[in-house]
Amino acid sequence: MPWHDEPVGREVNMAFVLRDNLLYLRSATVDGRPGRFLFGSANPQSVLDAHFAQAVGARPFHSLQLNERESLRFTPAVLDLRGVADAIIGADVWGAHAVTIDYRAGLLTFQREGIHPDLMNVYSFRDAPSINVAVDGRLLPAIVDTSSPDTLVLPRAAAPSERRTVRVQIAGADLGEVSVRLAEVATARIGNRLLSKFLVTIDYGQREVGLWRDPRTGL
Repeated sequence: MPWHDEPVGREVNMAFVLRDNLLYLRSATVDGRPGRFLFGSANPQSVLDAHFAQAVGARPFHSLQLNERESLRFTPAVLDLRGVADAIIGADVWGAHAVTIDYRAGLLTFQREGIHPDLMNVYSFRDAPSINVAVDGRLLPAIVDTSSPDTLVLPRAAAPSERRTVRVQIAGADLGEVSVRLAEVATARIGNRLLSKFLVTIDYGQREVGLWRDPRTGL
């Protein structure tokens, strides 16, 4: 594994579960309260559901408890998440550090040491975490969006909103013919159905995404 030599004590593992192809942190709590916390890798600010925010009460900041020893402060927006989650945990929680998503093991790892690029294809980004994706031979930037249960969402331009089959290549891996969605988005977004083929590291401080093609997962 690209990050297996991370110094002990500098990483924290959190268990997650994929439900409806969305990534929920089942071992974390917010302000000491359990709930359905969705990891949104591309969300710049975390969000608390209005009902959950009312239950924990108003406070100057909130705390995501990763384990018995580690917690991270954050200041979320409050919105009606319409039953999808009690909170969306966004990029602001992780500060200038990195997280690694191991879909097969069901672990999200918080890494203070940052990205370990060995064996990984590494992509730099400016705003939201992004990689390059080849779609029918054309290279496109795509936002890494763990709040998307889909494969790939592409800008539809003048085309109707629909699904379409295209050939997709990512980080040197040919994923073959993939059903993707055309929608009103400015930039392509890659979701969990394709991200789960890889070990994914997002370094929010260095503004890099690393992908390692996980041989344990079929194409």
